[in-house]
Amino acid sequence: MTPMHIRIDTRSSEPIFEQIAFQVKRAVAGGTVPAGTKLPSVRELARELAVNPNTVVRAYDSLERDGVIYRRKGSGCFTSDRGSDLDERRRLEELERLVRHTATEGYHLGFSAREIRQALAESLADLDFRSRGKRKKEQA
Repeated sequence: MTPMHIRIDTRSSEPIFEQIAFQVKRAVAGGTVPAGTKLPSVRELARELAVNPNTVVRAYDSLERDGVIYRRKGSGCFTSDRGSDLDERRRLEELERLVRHTATEGYHLGFSAREIRQALAESLADLDFRSRGKRKKEQA
């Protein structure tokens, strides 16, 4: 099992289950946790992070709904290489919503359009799209 380095920020306004889910998504997207990797059990991760097991269940449920992980009865949770089940139009709408949100938040933090573009470019460069073989276009 590949070790996952999940860190919880108890001062964050983001719910802990969302912090866990995002960090798993990031690890999968970045290639540090390849498809087929067995995740820690709910109890193991809850103990490691000192959180309620129900919090980990919520994170895993969210990841399963998003297609990031799948459950194998009696064996645990594993990372998936399949993408979202949303159709192309819905996926594009969700991407546009996320980009608008990021741009708006960046603006309110005082960053210029150039700085926001640079941050986005750096984040994309950190991801390992090629190893997943899922993206046709990597750069605009």
